[in-house]
Amino acid sequence: MKDPVNNFEIPPEWIERATIPEYELKMGITSGRLVLLADGSVLRRGYTTGTTATAAAKAAVLSLKCTIEQVTVLTPVGIEVTLPVSASGGRASAIKDCGDHGFDVTGGIEIVAEAHESGDAGNADNVDNADNADNSGDGISIRAGIGIGVKRGVPAINPVPMKQIRTAIREAVREIGISGADVLIYVPRGEEIGLETLNSRVGVTCGISILGTTGFVEPWNEHLLETKHELIRQADRVVLTTGRLGMRYSNMLFPDHTVVMVGNRISEGLDAAKDKSEVIVSGLPGLILKWIDPDILRGSGSLTTQELIDRNPDDVRIDRTLAAAKEDAPGVRIVLLNRDGSILRDYTP
Repeated sequence: MKDPVNNFEIPPEWIERATIPEYELKMGITSGRLVLLADGSVLRRGYTTGTTATAAAKAAVLSLKCTIEQVTVLTPVGIEVTLPVSASGGRASAIKDCGDHGFDVTGGIEIVAEAHESGDAGNADNVDNADNADNSGDGISIRAGIGIGVKRGVPAINPVPMKQIRTAIREAVREIGISGADVLIYVPRGEEIGLETLNSRVGVTCGISILGTTGFVEPWNEHLLETKHELIRQADRVVLTTGRLGMRYSNMLFPDHTVVMVGNRISEGLDAAKDKSEVIVSGLPGLILKWIDPDILRGSGSLTTQELIDRNPDDVRIDRTLAAAKEDAPGVRIVLLNRDGSILRDYTP
């Protein structure tokens, strides 16, 4: 049995330990919704803001003809998923399901789409900037409204979910037999929720980002700590973090990655992640810098790495230590975080 989201071949012994019937397990894994862990426990994946926005956009177009209560959309990994929506008269609402992820601040957020047949501009009251449009000449226009963040004047809708949204709208246009559609997407509480994320640290303001390279949100809860190596092996893009603050901020900074807390066992985590497409070590500086160089404080006059940083955040010892990591961890990106979630260093060898 293979997990279609990450192409992980599930060992037969894991399936034997599964806490639900094999038929139910197979259906759940095939749908991308369930994740089986080594101890037989089962967790639910959620849906990204990209998939949620896609469902709202498609439902809004379909509802130009009839009331819609659920809609099926294609995820970027090629799996079709069906989401509940509330849609009529060209307006649709979808609620983001974060699955078994205890740190997803966008869980439960409402994403709304309003659709009009091309040529009927409709009501644009929820548009922050009428220039925030994606129109590639196919009769489909996608605009970002309030609650969707902006970076350098451009809506924070990543390319993969934008393609996902456009594909779904195109399907809906074809299904109801119209020539095209203008779709406005907005997030009523987006600006408020955006303040709980680290968007401002990466230059995104006024709302949340629409993200998702797979369409699914990987599960996380406190009970996964004992199966962290299995989580790492199942992931394609992984973030190894050292503690609870690092875990919280890393989940915000890297929502498309699997975040695993490894404490001071960074080397073990890297060994488990050696064949992954992207590996990031992220967290507060103390354990990470000490892991790279146990003697970083020698001759510094500081008793702790935090004292060293507080004295001089630009201390050359920090950069020299990070540069030394390329010997033991070639190609691994290292992100040092301050306690407020801001980035002290973002280093890639």
